[in-house]
Order: sequence, then C-alpha cells, then structure tokens
Amino acid sequence: MSTAFGTSARPDVRTGLPGPKSAEYLARQDSRESNARTYPRRLPVALERGEGAYVEDVDGNVFLDFLAGAGVLALGHNHPEVVAAVEQQLGKLVHGLDLPTPVKDEFTEAHLALLPEPMRARTKVHFCGPTGANAVEAALKLCKSHTGRPDVITFQGGFHGSTHGAMAVTGYVAPKAAVPGGMPDAHFFPYSYCYRCPLGLDASGCDTNCATYLENSLRDTHGGIPKPAAVLLELVQGEGGVIPATQEFATRVAHLAKELGAPLIVDEIQTGYGRTGSWFAFERYGLEPDVVVASKAAGGIGLPVSVMFYDRALDTWGAGAHIGTFRGHQLAFAASVAALRVMRRDDVLGNVAARGAQLRAGLDRLAETDAALGDVRGAGLMLGVEIVDPATGAPDPARAAGIQRSALNRGLIVELGGRADAVVRLLPPLTIDAPTVDLALEILAGAVAAG
Repeated sequence: MSTAFGTSARPDVRTGLPGPKSAEYLARQDSRESNARTYPRRLPVALERGEGAYVEDVDGNVFLDFLAGAGVLALGHNHPEVVAAVEQQLGKLVHGLDLPTPVKDEFTEAHLALLPEPMRARTKVHFCGPTGANAVEAALKLCKSHTGRPDVITFQGGFHGSTHGAMAVTGYVAPKAAVPGGMPDAHFFPYSYCYRCPLGLDASGCDTNCATYLENSLRDTHGGIPKPAAVLLELVQGEGGVIPATQEFATRVAHLAKELGAPLIVDEIQTGYGRTGSWFAFERYGLEPDVVVASKAAGGIGLPVSVMFYDRALDTWGAGAHIGTFRGHQLAFAASVAALRVMRRDDVLGNVAARGAQLRAGLDRLAETDAALGDVRGAGLMLGVEIVDPATGAPDPARAAGIQRSALNRGLIVELGGRADAVVRLLPPLTIDAPTVDLALEILAGAVAAG
C-alpha cells in the first residue's frame, strides 16, 4: 500500500467511487452473495486494510472511518496492543466451548468490574452466540422462563437484531413484513422521540405522555396486556435514529417494570463499552437493570462475542437452556481484556466526553447555517443529525443519502439510519483526537453544502 497510516494519515480519494478494483470485487459480491447485504449498496468500496480511524480500499483510496464497524471498533482498527494479545492467545487456545479457561476468567472479571458496585455482587454472566441478536434471544428466553409469562413490552423505533425472536421485538416493520409467522406477544409502545412526538403533541403539550400512556395501558385491568415477562429498552436508540431516551421516560419505564415484577432488559449492544461516555448507558440514567445485553465493542477489535449480564435471582433455567458452539471464542476474550486495559489506562471515557462535546458543538454550528439539519442529538460519540425538508420539516432521505455519498467522495465514511434513513449517523472510534474531529467536521460541512 502506498499511503502511510498512523499520525500522518489523511483522507485521500484518488479515484471515482467505486474505483476499478473495488468495482470488480463488488461485481463478484453481487453475483455470489446474498441479496441481504447492506453496507456496500451505499458505501461502494472494497476494503484492504485499516489502522486507527482510517481504512484503505483496494484502489489505494484512504477514508476517515466514522462508522467503525457500526460501533464495534472502540479503539479503532487493529490497535497494536490488542492485536498482540490476540496473537499471543492464538498460539494457546482458540475454541473452548463453555469450559473455563484463564482468558475467559479474566474476561469475566474485567466485565463484571465495569458494572456499578451495587450490581456486581448480584450479577451473573452468560456467554451467548457471536452476535448481539443472540444475546437478545437469550434474554427473552431467560425472562420468559423465570416469570412463566409470554408477553414482552418493547418500543417503537427500537432495533434488537434480525434473528426470528429479536426481529419480533424490533420496531422496524419492513423486514418483518416479509417473514410470516413472527414470535407473538410483542407489544410496541411509544418511545420518547421528542423531535417527532409519537403521540402527535408539540413540545409545549408534552409531559412525557409516552410514559403515561405505557403506565395507563399496563395498569388498566381492561388494557388487554397481561403482566409481561420483560420490558426491553434501548436507552439510546441507534439504528432507530440516534434517539436518547429522556431521563423521566427511562426512570418511569424502570419503575413500572419493577412494579409489575417484569425484569427490565437494557440493550447495550451499541451503547456499551464507553460509546456514550460511561461504560454503559444505563449508568447515565441512574438505573440498575435486571438484564443487560452487550456485544459489538465487547470483542476488542471486532472479534465476535456477546454476553448477557443478569440478576442471579433470574437464574432458574437448567443446563443447556441456551447454548451455542461459538460461545467460547478465546481470541475475542483476549482482545476484550486487552482493550479494556487500554481504555482504563488511557482514560478513553474522558476522551469520549471531550471529543463528543467537540463533535456535538461542531454539528450544532453546522445546523445553525443550514435548516436542512433539523435535529442534532445523541450522547458521547454516538451522534446523529436528522436531515429534513426545511419547508415541511419532513424527513429528507434523498438529501441524507446525498450527504453520505458526498462525504464518502471527500474521504469520510458515515452511516444513515432512522425513519426513512434520513439521519446521518456518526460512530467514530472512541480514541479519536481533536484534530481528526475538526477534519471530519470540515469534510462534513463540505458534504452538507454539496448534498
């Protein structure tokens, strides 16, 4: 590769996109891979290598990566200390089923230490299959088994995965419409998406009415919903458009779950491991969930692992109740232990707070100059900008797609999400530095002007 990475790296797009070599890879992918693939449709590049906050494609184009594996790469691509830990473990043991191993024991200890002190003593860990969706499946099974109830309360706009059960509790309708016979007894309620109030109220008329609606529905003897097995909540909806729950909404949902004897499951698959500025988003809200599901950044440098933390009082299922051949990925355990060590040593959470504030301020300034940037929101280094038609306020997916493509042509990778894919999403590595944030803002400003 001809382009240097490290401190000298900068975006450098030398060809049209896709470049000629990328076009060949994309064509072969199109002929051989499932039609379900997503990212190459809007990001037409074939990647060759990555380091830190940068990736290079097979044509030598270098991009600043503000997608970071959809939030997986907390330390960016190929952090050398984490790579070294994986290489060391590779010569020892790679696959261990659910047998105890030294590195798995380290992983468990390191992850329990992330929890607030009151939770640690009462928490157990379950190792799930390699994806976050499998952790969601495990959580649903655990809570249904413990309570003996079938119903699950979930929220509009939430995303919890695309396996059969996880899809059933996901708000996105289109994928479910194509798959008949979904898991029954999932009940969707409004989420505190205040920019577009799900109850149709304006800001002056809202008193967290979505929480009131939930409370009234579940307390009503004629409300139609029995006491649920669980309440499933994202505290910052990621794929749903980077929507943080309001404090009052989150608090009232948690109180209601406790009142009903329904375990509160908090989905931290994208928010966990420092993304919002604390180890887990529930800490920001002062909550102590009964169940926490985590994945993505748990694997250190993108290695697959998912875990479920849960109150030991729920541990009423038997041996083999939720298993999977690849729940003992020793390389992921080693990567995670090393990554957490680096994050503590280098005060990565402090960097998230500083760089998140810097990025948010830059986005706010940009929104002041262009009415198409309707709402800037998020937490830490999980930020989004909803793109709208200034005349109507309606989501503008075409403009959002134009901004994404223009940013890519300038060397910045960003994602889209939310209703109509009209939210430009920013998920940089948590180790991003101030000059690189300024560079990303400069590129994004050019993309907004052109988009």
